[in-house]
Amino acid sequence: MTTSSAPEIVPIRLGDRSYEIVISSGQLANIGDLVRGWCAGRGISLGGRRTALVVTDEHVVEPHGQRVNEALAQAGWICDLVVLPAGEGTKCQGQAGLLWDRLIALQADRNALVVAVGGGVIGDLAGFAAATYARGVPFVQVPTTLLSQVDSSVGGKVGINHPRAKNMIGAFHQPLGVCIDTDLLTTLPDREYRAGLAEVVKYGVILDAGFFERLEAQIAGLRDRDATVLREVVAHSCRLKASVTEQDEFERTGIRAALNYGHTFAHAFEALVGYGELLHGEAVSIGMVCASRLAERLGRIDAEVTRRQIALLDALHLPTRVPASPQLDNPRILDKMRLDKKTVGGSLRFVLPSRLGAVELVAGVPPELVAAVLDDSR
Repeated sequence: MTTSSAPEIVPIRLGDRSYEIVISSGQLANIGDLVRGWCAGRGISLGGRRTALVVTDEHVVEPHGQRVNEALAQAGWICDLVVLPAGEGTKCQGQAGLLWDRLIALQADRNALVVAVGGGVIGDLAGFAAATYARGVPFVQVPTTLLSQVDSSVGGKVGINHPRAKNMIGAFHQPLGVCIDTDLLTTLPDREYRAGLAEVVKYGVILDAGFFERLEAQIAGLRDRDATVLREVVAHSCRLKASVTEQDEFERTGIRAALNYGHTFAHAFEALVGYGELLHGEAVSIGMVCASRLAERLGRIDAEVTRRQIALLDALHLPTRVPASPQLDNPRILDKMRLDKKTVGGSLRFVLPSRLGAVELVAGVPPELVAAVLDDSR
């Protein structure tokens, strides 16, 4: 573990829903003070009975969930710690109901706090419970995985899975703040860590060619979890996502759709092989390669753009080919894609690169072309 250092602040400017991402090392013990300041800045009462529901999972309750729970209790909150099963299957209606039950048992009012301590599953689920309980209560994100630190904890998208479609039930509910402690990445299992790197690579492809080049030059530091490299990468990824969120908070202009590069393929893969069989970042890695190959077939990019993505993903030990699975035949994949939120009137739409560092939402892609790309990617 590194010692606590001066934090880096990434602001998210959304009017009265503005908040900050605080990125530092060794700061979980101080989260009570951090949350107190966020509450005061948002005009949330700190007098009377203060309640907090701390939501975590069985993999991170020791020590991260417990540390956050204890820090908030020491700062004056009446806390209830909920420990859920780990894995994508937890992001469901039944577990959301459990959180609503616990909030009611806590006699939580609209100033109650929901605190998510975990990866994307916990953040999405706890955020959805916060968005829907009492028509919305404040919540705080404490992401413990690389993927959640650079992606799912930022931007206010919360939700649960439907048995037939990933992330189909949800809301936009901005957090009170995001507390990112990069020390937590040192104990992350290797597969989980590598999965998070896929979303980092995505930012370079869709928004910042210079960032992509820096990633190509920092492969050794990324693989070795170098503390300086990680802090820089996490902070820059958050800044890139913040800029998109500020321009298109509710996905109304199409700008925010860029963040879904590779995800139309990825969500179909995840749903068909079973949530958790493919980690989200692994599915995104494969999906980005498929999307880039689709852009090639449409004449939007040359093969070099795809080659560089594959080379970087391979170097980071991420998958780049569609797994050999009887569930992942082309008809099933195309059927799942038609349930994607970007699909309009049954017509497939994809986020595709026009060059490294820029993507566009492309409509009317023929299904047979998608099938050909899937065949190329096996």
